[in-house]
Amino acid sequence: MNLETIKKYLKEYDGEEVALMEVCGSHTGAISKFGIPTLLSKKIRLISGPGCPVCVTPSAYIDRLIELCKEPDTCVATFGDLMRVPGSEKNLSLAKGEGGNVRMVYSPMELLTLAKENPTTNYIFAAVGFETTTPVYALLLESLIRENIKNVKLLTALKTMPAAINWLCASGAPITGFIAPGHVSVITGSDIFKPLADKYGIPFAVAGFQGEEILEALYGLVKCQGSGKVMNFYPKVVTAEGNTVAQKKVATYFEESSAVWRGMGAIEGSGLLLRKEYAEFDAGSADLNEDKKLNKACRCDQVLMGKISPTECPLFRKVCNPMNPQGACMVSEEGSCHQYLVNNRR
Repeated sequence: MNLETIKKYLKEYDGEEVALMEVCGSHTGAISKFGIPTLLSKKIRLISGPGCPVCVTPSAYIDRLIELCKEPDTCVATFGDLMRVPGSEKNLSLAKGEGGNVRMVYSPMELLTLAKENPTTNYIFAAVGFETTTPVYALLLESLIRENIKNVKLLTALKTMPAAINWLCASGAPITGFIAPGHVSVITGSDIFKPLADKYGIPFAVAGFQGEEILEALYGLVKCQGSGKVMNFYPKVVTAEGNTVAQKKVATYFEESSAVWRGMGAIEGSGLLLRKEYAEFDAGSADLNEDKKLNKACRCDQVLMGKISPTECPLFRKVCNPMNPQGACMVSEEGSCHQYLVNNRR
């Protein structure tokens, strides 16, 4: 079917109201970038879910990184987007300004060179991410073991998407279809969503990140309402089984665990921790499950579930904004409330 036919159908759709959630921060950004909401009927509602790993990292994890960066001969290495994520009292950027040893890196593999050049410094890498980035952390561990590097540890806050989607559906989120995450699906394969589609009788559409790819996926979801179907609209990079080499690498070093999602709480089976045989590389990741709200009025959990829009939160655009984020939805450019504020998504 050609693009113009798809656009016409989506704009003129007048059936039962549908609520479609994307669970990928890159999709959230792309939907805004390409003006997708303006191309849709009012009967098609888009919801930004918990697709930003930085956004859903709990406050206790940030607090622990801040503690570590202030220890003697210790350096916390992190990606830049984690610097402004609030802990229970402050963020890493403020901790660095107060004298904490925090270094931004572009790749976990930079730790190999840093550790060799500075053997008396203990490096803690802030390993945050979904299934997409976890294989890179497995490769880092493999290299640390092979090269006998002892002054690097990981503090992990790794999440897996299927358990979170299951939690959303089981918690009464008003979702009638999911735009499945394209990058995650490259690793996991599209078949990983089949049990959820069958269980809840709702469609999943794996999508790419161009405007036409997202529209094609939305068309598929609207046409398949009420059916437990998994569709792959990103076949050039996503297969049914995924990257089995990466999957095996991850399984070698990590095991399933419960995990806390900022704004959503603890979700059983939604995290990954280092296996016990690799405990020497763990900086204490298992006990970082507390998630204190900066502001008790924050309603991020309901925003992430699609139960309310960002504008219905009493903090939105007032106390809570990109320069002063109060909850999960505002802490990153890929967050639901941040995107709504910047692009005025309906």
